[in-house]
Amino acid sequence: MADLEKVAACGEAGRQSWLCATVYDLTGSSRAAEIADTLSAPFRILVILAVAYLVVRITRLAIRRVVRRLARDDAVEKLDRLRRRTGLSLLDTSPVPSTRRKQRAETIGAVLRSVSSALIWATAVVMVLDELGVNLAALGVGATVMGVALGFGAQTLVRDFLAGLFMLIEDQYGVGDVVNAGPATGVVEGVSLRTTRLRDNEGTVWHIPNGQITWVGNKSQQWARALLDVAVAYDTDVGAAMELVRRTADELRRDPQFASLILNAPEVWGVEAIAADRVVIRLAVKTRPLEQWRVARELRARLKQALDAAGIAPASDQVVSYRAGGPPVAPSQ
Repeated sequence: MADLEKVAACGEAGRQSWLCATVYDLTGSSRAAEIADTLSAPFRILVILAVAYLVVRITRLAIRRVVRRLARDDAVEKLDRLRRRTGLSLLDTSPVPSTRRKQRAETIGAVLRSVSSALIWATAVVMVLDELGVNLAALGVGATVMGVALGFGAQTLVRDFLAGLFMLIEDQYGVGDVVNAGPATGVVEGVSLRTTRLRDNEGTVWHIPNGQITWVGNKSQQWARALLDVAVAYDTDVGAAMELVRRTADELRRDPQFASLILNAPEVWGVEAIAADRVVIRLAVKTRPLEQWRVARELRARLKQALDAAGIAPASDQVVSYRAGGPPVAPSQ
């Protein structure tokens, strides 16, 4: 008799809800079991949402821990060992300032948190719809048709996001870098997954979709080089002129104001070109990122004074030229 009442209240065995069967076993009341059976679907939905919320919180906590470890100073050595073992080129461990590394880790962490949360909640919504008896097959067909239609229109957007994600992972450039992105050259003022914002020499702000950046030249990553061509008259003693250029560059390196900006001893590469009225001597100075233009300007002034003092005649139209051109205007300059 009890089994018949339980079947009447909760349904046949195998189809009985856990809540209804448990309430009937505890109370022996068909009415209480029927109420529990009515509340079983909302209860399961509540459990699904609670579990999804808990999983999201745990996932965010785990990602936050990973981000903190990536931002630590010893993370570079660990990633470098992992890259050597696995051969993954995405684990670029090139030296970057701690602030830049922290910003990169936080950006990647934000992306991972958003993606993981979206996947978890999307799964929870599908499970809730199934509990409500929604026909997921018909819904899936409609979603597929809509997804195909949106996919054709969102191809460029997806390409921009993927390009931005790989740009962040590989640390191709960041805020404050001076880059040549193809359409424009300037200081990076903002980076997102979709666009990169540059400001050029004239102060024009360029918003470039990441998917349209097929290549990028970073002028401020790790180190830079001030490259100067010193043009002197054709009949100048080349050996004396090269020694003068080297000595002037070495004096600049010993200057306390510039010693921290110059990484290695300046190098005179030798005679770069010979013309009817000139001999061109090339000087290369390795500097800190974004400091090549400041060092080059000071070298021009000192070389001019040194050449005048030594009585070395300049070429007919130009004494010193900076081959790479001037820098885009940056706040630090």
